[in-house]
Amino acid sequence: MSRTLLRGRVLSFHAAPQGADDSAFTYLEDGALLIEDGRIVKRGSHTELKGLAELEIDHRPHLLMAGFIDAHVHFPQVQVIASWGEQLLDWLENYTFPAEMGFADPVHAAEMARIYYDLLCAHGTTTAASYCSVHAASAEAYFAEAARRNMCMIGGKVMMDRGAPEGLRDTPQSGYDDSRALIENWHGKGRAHYAITPRFAITSTPEQLEAAGALAAEYPDCYVQTHVDENLNEIALAAELYPGAHDYMGIYEKFGLLGPRSLMGHCIHMTAREIRVLAETGAKPVFCPTSNLFLGSGLYDDAGLRRQGVHGAIATDVGGGTSYSMLQTMNEGYKVLQLQRQQRHPFEMFHWITRGNAVALGLEDRIGTLEPDTDADVVVLDARATLEMRLRAETVETLAEELFLLMILGDDRAVVQTYVAGEAMK
Repeated sequence: MSRTLLRGRVLSFHAAPQGADDSAFTYLEDGALLIEDGRIVKRGSHTELKGLAELEIDHRPHLLMAGFIDAHVHFPQVQVIASWGEQLLDWLENYTFPAEMGFADPVHAAEMARIYYDLLCAHGTTTAASYCSVHAASAEAYFAEAARRNMCMIGGKVMMDRGAPEGLRDTPQSGYDDSRALIENWHGKGRAHYAITPRFAITSTPEQLEAAGALAAEYPDCYVQTHVDENLNEIALAAELYPGAHDYMGIYEKFGLLGPRSLMGHCIHMTAREIRVLAETGAKPVFCPTSNLFLGSGLYDDAGLRRQGVHGAIATDVGGGTSYSMLQTMNEGYKVLQLQRQQRHPFEMFHWITRGNAVALGLEDRIGTLEPDTDADVVVLDARATLEMRLRAETVETLAEELFLLMILGDDRAVVQTYVAGEAMK
């Protein structure tokens, strides 16, 4: 195979930084990545690596980082983003459910998958954990497009047997059967990972959650993804539908759906017991700031969770979320935490959307860094991409200031190129 050398300013985290600590990352002012067969073979100074590749691409003066990772996003909501609405349950009924009906059609699902992946790559996202619709065809389209692009993607068909209109409901048995077939067809094939996906407790009967728990027991290396404690009305309805549960988290606990590979969307309105359960099971909360603000759901207490040993992921949650950009997700996340006097340094924020999310997914040995022998998923960033960014960049003196500029003013225009397994995708 031919080899490619990417040249630029290289930044890669190897640990979680604490504030302005610069010992958690490697930064090379004139660095390079040697890529072969979709993997990073060597990382070093350009002087060390020049001449080792058949093709050299010079991205100076731009910044090379690991591709961004989005830990919670809804594939069938590509045409739902920016839909005016009220709060979560009304928004689902008025916008999301009607849009998801169309994903029963394999042709529509395939076309939306192509557009969805174009959008992810345009914004620098190289891995995402996505919800498909209730239709197996939507998950087939999702994984087929990921395979075509050789992207490391997590996903699963939604299991939903109540609380939704006809045409968007499965049954406990069909949800189990369809999910099992998709796992057998896709999980572990290439770079694909399956997530068992009961949408949330209020749209699944106990029988369906029992089926989801059975799948989790049969396929322990699959992920589980769902929603919990996002909205007060949702929490009240969950308590009404599951009167015997300790709390909302206790519903998933009862059915064996909590573990280190469980991605629990939102986790805003948490009781002390629920936080203990997260810590004990290793389940990962997922912070979705643009969605939480857009739907008026509440403020994620990152510092409070971390004090209890719970370290979560961060995500866009499109289409409740308002941008595919992990840069803009950091922007809004920073503000949500500022409202609670939980300031996070830009080193910490950029670690979060790269290695931090990879750690939450248990994939840090393959993605989230630019270490040798990891997958060559790389984003190239330009901190001078727009006029307002260029004006601010004239006064920037440190790497931390540049990163902060990128996360506050950056979006897809700041993404010069996105490499997936070494191939340019933007």
